[in-house]
Order: sequence, then C-alpha cells, then structure tokens
Amino acid sequence: MIGRIQGQLAEKNPPEILVDCNGVGYELLVPMSTFYNLPGLGEKVSLLTHFVVREDAQILYGFGSSPERAAFRELIKISGVGPRTALSVLSGMSVQDLAQAITSQEAGRIIKVPGIGKKTAERLLLELKGKLGADIGVSATFKDDNSSDILQALIALGYSDRDAALALKALPSEIGVSDGIKLALKALGK
Repeated sequence: MIGRIQGQLAEKNPPEILVDCNGVGYELLVPMSTFYNLPGLGEKVSLLTHFVVREDAQILYGFGSSPERAAFRELIKISGVGPRTALSVLSGMSVQDLAQAITSQEAGRIIKVPGIGKKTAERLLLELKGKLGADIGVSATFKDDNSSDILQALIALGYSDRDAALALKALPSEIGVSDGIKLALKALGK
C-alpha cells in the first residue's frame, strides 16, 4: 500500500493533481481543503495517501493531514459511501466541522455538502457517532445542550460553521442560550 507521496507538484486540476517523484508522475485525487493548501507548481509537496483498487481502476487519494485521511477512511467504511462521496464530504466541510456535526448529531450541516442527501447524512451521523468526534478531540462544550443551541442559532443567522464554532469556544462554559448568543454576536461583530 502507498502511504505517502513526496515530490514536485507538476499539475493542479481540481480535484486532481500530479506529483512528480523522480520522473514518475502520480495522479492523486485530493479534497478541496488539501487542494487550497498546496504549494505552487514545481514546488516540493508531501501528502499522505489512501490507495483504492477496484475491478476497473486503481485510484490514489491524497491528504494534507492525518485527521483528514483518518476521516476519509472512516467515511468509506460506511455502506453506500464510496471514495468519491467521502472526498465530496471532506471538500464541503473541514474535518473539525464534520466531527462537531457528528458529536452534536446535526444532519443539517452535512446535508449542505453537494451530493449528500438526508438519508446519507443520517447514516453518517449514526455510523460515525463516537468514532470521528472522539478521534478529532472535539471539546466537551459541543456536547452541552446550551452550546449546541447557540451554535445552531449562529448558523441559522448565516455565520459559517467555523466562525460560529470559534465564537462558541470563547464563551464561558455555563452560559445560558440567550446570553451566549448575544456574546457570540458581539464577538463576531468585531
């Protein structure tokens, strides 16, 4: 199995890249989170990989971080979720956002990813519960009902998952929902 690729970045055509390793070019499919963090063409790149062998193809997937690859591997273990769907999930949301959605059982955040419907989102929540969130180290504040309500309110107001989560982390742990929303909105307004 190929675990890591290191070489010069030769081509970038989202979501596919070409890495030149001493004259041999490896095509890799990468999530957009990894794609956006790639260096320029001709520069050195090192990616963790996952190799998929099918009857009709051999495909190499690349990841910029261990948590990203671990999340991909957990996603493809789920019945009905293949590598392309897993790549789409990781392109649509960060691993931390996915872990938070799973920990707080919020299908609405996963449904926002193109190609993911309600049934698939619910299956992801069910099968990844206790696996992904614990591995990524989601803080206990997201398990608190008040924190979850505050987070949902901020998302409903149009803030991104990441901005809402950052504002939530800055709040005191035992704050009420209405006071938490007010303080979070003040923090986001700065």
